[in-house]
Amino acid sequence: MEFTSIIIFVVIIAGIVLLYFIGSALSLWLQALVSGAHVGLLNIIFMRFRKVPSKLIVESKIMAVKAGLEIPTDQLESHFLAGGHVSRVIQALIAADKANIELGFNRAAAIDLAGRDVLEAVQMSVNPKVIETPLVAAMAKDGIQLKAISRVTVRANIDRLVGGAGEETILARVGEGIVTTIGSSETHKKVLENPDSISKRVLEKGLDSGTAYEILSIDIADVDVGKNIGAELETDRAEADKKIAQAKAEERRAMAIAEEQEMIARVQAMRAKVVEAEAEIPLAIAEAFRKGNIGVMDYYKLKNIMSDTHMRDRIGKSEQESKKM
Repeated sequence: MEFTSIIIFVVIIAGIVLLYFIGSALSLWLQALVSGAHVGLLNIIFMRFRKVPSKLIVESKIMAVKAGLEIPTDQLESHFLAGGHVSRVIQALIAADKANIELGFNRAAAIDLAGRDVLEAVQMSVNPKVIETPLVAAMAKDGIQLKAISRVTVRANIDRLVGGAGEETILARVGEGIVTTIGSSETHKKVLENPDSISKRVLEKGLDSGTAYEILSIDIADVDVGKNIGAELETDRAEADKKIAQAKAEERRAMAIAEEQEMIARVQAMRAKVVEAEAEIPLAIAEAFRKGNIGVMDYYKLKNIMSDTHMRDRIGKSEQESKKM
């Protein structure tokens, strides 16, 4: 009796497990069969063991078959196990087929595994995308700064999506072309009068080479006049020259003051020697009296000469002061 109960219990558990694996698999198999997509029942069951979502694979298979695309189930499973987005790849293939764009499953899977949105790429091939560049500032030859914003219309290039540069490269190249074109203009007025000359010259450079996009047009959305960079540079240069001249003048003034102070020191030294010599005159006169070399009358004549000399010095100083006033 107990052995029979155990058998019944095991049968019930096995039935539940069988229903878990076969129930949903059977439903998906019938769905695929009715839709015309041939997916084996055992294959659906084994997908669970391979950690592959059978519902996603079957629905993607049905979607492809209904769109007239024959894609093996193994390829769908392999793409999922590789980390790809199966449903978006199928949608991209359907969109490409309806738009008469040549796109195979292997290329679409490679684009998807490369990290790009393959469905968006196909849609962009049909409906081009407009990307706007940031504000680009450049200076014309006359020194006037211009600020420009452009809108770039691009279309995805399916053949270069794998390994091709992205939107950032397009924006950088267009910005570089705008700077080059404005910088080569003789005056800023020419650019303002004919802004489409910028887009023409930029398009001639073939900026979409090596990128995942094809540039259809470049339109200048706005051009504004900025600063007068040339005048600012001239002002800065003049200010720098002024500071250099002031420094040189200050250096010359310091040298002149040093020379003047040196001259004053020399004059003071000479005066000191004169005072020293004058202090020795009375001693020399006394010595001459003792030796009898001069008499009293000679002494008075010397005194008169000295008085006359002092008087002339005072008269000369007073005349110089009156002239200064």
